[in-house]
Amino acid sequence: MASKEAEAFLQQVREYQKQALGSATAVPTLEEMRFGAEAVMENVGAMPSGVELENVDVNGLSAIWVRHPEADAKSVVLYFHGGGYVVQSANSHRKVAAHLALQSNRNVLSVNYRLAPEHAHPAAVNDAVTAYQWLLSAGYAPAKIAVSGDSAGGGLSLALLVALKNQKLPQPAGAVVFSPWVDLEGTGESMESNAGVDLMVDRHALGLMANMFIGGGSLRDPLAAPLYADLTGIAPVYIQVGGDEALLDDSTRFATRAAHAGVSVRLDVFPEMQHVFQSGVGVIPEANDAIARAGQWLQGILS
Repeated sequence: MASKEAEAFLQQVREYQKQALGSATAVPTLEEMRFGAEAVMENVGAMPSGVELENVDVNGLSAIWVRHPEADAKSVVLYFHGGGYVVQSANSHRKVAAHLALQSNRNVLSVNYRLAPEHAHPAAVNDAVTAYQWLLSAGYAPAKIAVSGDSAGGGLSLALLVALKNQKLPQPAGAVVFSPWVDLEGTGESMESNAGVDLMVDRHALGLMANMFIGGGSLRDPLAAPLYADLTGIAPVYIQVGGDEALLDDSTRFATRAAHAGVSVRLDVFPEMQHVFQSGVGVIPEANDAIARAGQWLQGILS
């Protein structure tokens, strides 16, 4: 049974759908989508105490350092926000990043990668590689860097692992991803079976953002849809996903493919939870539990 806080979160999810994604008959403008997505996220979750935010330039990309005094300074978490590669920002996801910093006992670097449609694929994955190389140049060993992200940012985190392998760059310690978007075509069975309970993601929203993101390229490009990538040799992966998500099968299918490729993979499905319910951290017990689990996993791979 979902908590009363999780039930209240559903109203915020409905508001997000209305303001940021619209419907098949009422598609908002790009400016309206971005404004609505940022505005709704201001009312989701709670900012913890004990963290400091610092704006930083990462080889031309804007980013936010999320720091706390007791963090292990020798290791770091690189975070990529969600938003379908089209909306949202490091600022909109600062609460998730802050809680993740506290639970992992690491500082978090949350990066504003370039958004579509102004910057179509592969701009985002190129920016992810740039941010990772920036951390390497700052003196962090690959084994002391972890990657994390939600939704599109989760897919981007996994695409980064593939891109690093392709470019023969060292893998990070691992990646923890929340509801990763890894199939731009929405072919998973849960797109139909969970259509009646997922209040945020549907084929209309996915198709709208996928077409802006891919910019005329292939929807099965492995660096845009890592479900179709050769996953052999990538770093360990921990996946969290809600049981009520239309994108549930993105996570379960990726986990299966990763395991078959010899990747160390963990998958946690949270019953009755919506897409990226972790954004309610600080308010929703299930989100607090999820971020605590992610933090413990990060501590394990970075120690």
